[in-house]
Amino acid sequence: MEAQQGVIMMPPFLLLATLLFAGTPAAAHGAAASGLHPVILLPGFSCSQFDARLTDDYDPPTPGCGARKQGRGWFRLWESYTALQADPALLPCYQDQLRLVYDRAAGDYRNAPGVKTRVVSLGTTRSFRFDDPEQKNACMEKLVEALEGVGYTEGANLFGAPYDFRYAPAAPGKVARSFANFRLSLTRLVERASERNGDRPVILVTHSFGGFYAMEFLNRSPLTWRLRYVKHFVMLSNGVGGSALIMQVLASTTGNPLPPPTLRGSVLAFGNRSFATVFSLLPSPKVYGDTPLVITRSKNYSAENIPEFLAPVGFSDEEVTRYRTRALPLALNFRAPVVPMTAINGVGVPTVDKVVYEDGNFTGMPQVVNGDGDGIVNLETVRALERLVGDDPDQRYFKSVLISNTTHNGMISDDSALKTVVKEILEVNHVTSS
Repeated sequence: MEAQQGVIMMPPFLLLATLLFAGTPAAAHGAAASGLHPVILLPGFSCSQFDARLTDDYDPPTPGCGARKQGRGWFRLWESYTALQADPALLPCYQDQLRLVYDRAAGDYRNAPGVKTRVVSLGTTRSFRFDDPEQKNACMEKLVEALEGVGYTEGANLFGAPYDFRYAPAAPGKVARSFANFRLSLTRLVERASERNGDRPVILVTHSFGGFYAMEFLNRSPLTWRLRYVKHFVMLSNGVGGSALIMQVLASTTGNPLPPPTLRGSVLAFGNRSFATVFSLLPSPKVYGDTPLVITRSKNYSAENIPEFLAPVGFSDEEVTRYRTRALPLALNFRAPVVPMTAINGVGVPTVDKVVYEDGNFTGMPQVVNGDGDGIVNLETVRALERLVGDDPDQRYFKSVLISNTTHNGMISDDSALKTVVKEILEVNHVTSS
């Protein structure tokens, strides 16, 4: 097995997917004739859009919300920048309708009662285009344009796999219906994309949290299927093992029951801690060990005692148990995807390494100790990825690319970084797997 580790400075969804791929034979022939392998893009956290519909079971937080006021048809819940510009009074409605609840009987997360949701534009990249100026460079719109500039065509050999980022994969044996449905949808999407392109295997390209989703998808797919349908996995702006930054985010919401003043702020605060993903990016003991990440005068918190950190920042015993049983086993069981893989990350940007709350008051502003990285992903987690994937004897091919002075979102928005990303994608088009 070859493992190249170069460092360069640098389900209803199934029916919808079938309909989206019902293109003309001529279009399929044109895609196959291009010689390019089909690309499927998985965006980062907050970069998929979804609609909502309300029923009479919904209990609105204010008289201005609910089916009578908002209607009974589908509306855009995320991202709803334009609607909120027109009517700011909808903010508390959307914030409440975004939250998840944990169903103890089902052992799984679900929407709030009376709220139905659906992901927008499965199979296309339309879901990655946002009206909110703050989201423009955070998602994959510019990467789509760059790929179209080198011969990729939407719907022919370029596809998108948006997902409901509020939900998360869970440990084997635990129910995670949303992720299970996404796996079925993505499996069908990969197979259809390959069929429409002369049976060429696909290239999965992810950004940020999309890499976590893709890694779980790959490792839960049969190896024979992976080797048949996935030519290469290109993961942008993601290491392995989570981040101390997430601990800072959770600490910052301690004792504050009020949602942030913007819908985007609510999403980045994990829906006032209600999202299943709230535990997914916490630091992993497999990567950080007992290194102190949150420091106080009386006690330090490392990846090995996360439960002891969650309690004082306001999580209940039941929520801590969910972390132990649903999220932690995934972190401890991280493994290489076995399909050929290229990881591309930014470096040279101050990135949270640890946070200090001298007096132990998590409601105050901490002192932040920075290390290297892209502003979000710490370089140490990239080095851990190089070890855990690059050194795995079953991993057929692995390459790590570092781009100097490139931020987390700059990876998919800065022209110089995009050139490197597109170059790597074009190169793996022509790599012969062995």
